Amino acid sequence: MRKERPDPDANKSLLAVTYLMVGLFVGMILYFGYFLQYRGETVINNSYNSRLDRFADRIVRGELLSKDGRVLAMTEEKDGEEKRVYPYGSLFAHGIGYWDHGKTGLEALANFYLLTSHMNLAERTVNELCGVKNIGDNVITTLDVDLQQAASDALGERRGAVIVMEPDTGKVLAMVSKPGFDPNTLGDDWDALIAGENTQAQLLNRASQGLYPPGSTFKVIMALEYIRENPDTWQDFTFDCDGVYEQGEYTISCYHGNVHGHQNLEQAFANSCNGAFAALGLETDAGKVHELAEQLLFNKELPFPLAYSKGSFTMNEGADTWEVLQTSIGQGNTQMTPIHNAMVTAAVANGGVLMKPYLVERVENAAGEEIHRFLPEAYGSLMEAGEADILAGLMRRVVTEGTGSAVRTDAYEVAGKTGSAEFEAGKETHAWFTGFAPAEDPQIVVAVVVEESGSGGQIAAPVARSVFDMYFSK
Repeated sequence: MRKERPDPDANKSLLAVTYLMVGLFVGMILYFGYFLQYRGETVINNSYNSRLDRFADRIVRGELLSKDGRVLAMTEEKDGEEKRVYPYGSLFAHGIGYWDHGKTGLEALANFYLLTSHMNLAERTVNELCGVKNIGDNVITTLDVDLQQAASDALGERRGAVIVMEPDTGKVLAMVSKPGFDPNTLGDDWDALIAGENTQAQLLNRASQGLYPPGSTFKVIMALEYIRENPDTWQDFTFDCDGVYEQGEYTISCYHGNVHGHQNLEQAFANSCNGAFAALGLETDAGKVHELAEQLLFNKELPFPLAYSKGSFTMNEGADTWEVLQTSIGQGNTQMTPIHNAMVTAAVANGGVLMKPYLVERVENAAGEEIHRFLPEAYGSLMEAGEADILAGLMRRVVTEGTGSAVRTDAYEVAGKTGSAEFEAGKETHAWFTGFAPAEDPQIVVAVVVEESGSGGQIAAPVARSVFDMYFSK
């Protein structure tokens, strides 16, 4: 009887299937490892994940603390029920957020850590067996109570926002938004806060979600584009300002019709001359301005961990004269948030490199032992170091000779830019200030917007001055 030979094609097919199965298995193991290391926390922390509810059944939610250990949010038990308590009331409302009616702010961002316990293993085991909840980990934030209070006091009862950060690390030191709300009474106030007739938008974090025309603070970007297009001749720019700039049928006025006279670029920047920057805008390439705006995070996702609004920049190549004139002075359709403006300023202060803003410094267990520490991380370079140095020089002159005189002091030197942004006919302008100090060795960036209040130099700059004073007094 003849013996049949094995079919080589069948063997090859079997081998291919075997390799495929092994490859799929290895791929699953690798993905599982990646998920546990990099994605697990994100999925667990998702508000739609019911597993979080089971965490809360076993763990008392940890505390949120300021950078120096002061309690910003804690859990108290009364009559068998847990209640979240916010010792500073409305002061940190938007940054810390709330945990009922959904979760916002750091209550949402740090949810996973607050509902995780790293108490002693033996103690945890005994508690589990006895049906006693374990104490959740505490989250130490980057927020500074004194700076937060100084910013809040300076803003007063006016609507607006203040954001304070370190340019070389990205740490957010303060974030104020007004009007605000008291998270301790949120349950009682909720219906009034979300009522259709309520136009105050107290729940909106204006520091990261409030969109405003940047006004003259946008001249930082226009100046950078002009310098890029004219690297060897930008210092030759001149303009004669008589308070009103006319281009065909269009007219651009300087703030309150101020007459600045003969201006070079440095003087025009320091005096925030609208006519000069409108004329400068007509000399630049609109398409390249658009590219630069997007390089500086307009129309882009921001590297910011809390809820935010994206900045908007619409001018493109081929834009008509009126759009160019308006855009060049920070008006038109351009919009940005205070945190976005602070990021651009921070890049200037940090030699062109933007560090990712962050609000959580470390996680500790209930005994104060460090579990995890967050380190500064660079987002990338928004401009060349030489460009940042030129812009820093222009911003210093704003304070020493121009519209930013309200932050001028012998105690430290500030570099900054003011802005007065029109947004609706018949209403007062929004007041802006963004800047850093010390100018020669930047340690802190402050961005301020005060809604419908007038001049950035007269209204927003003094708010920033109060924050700078508090920082350097410490």
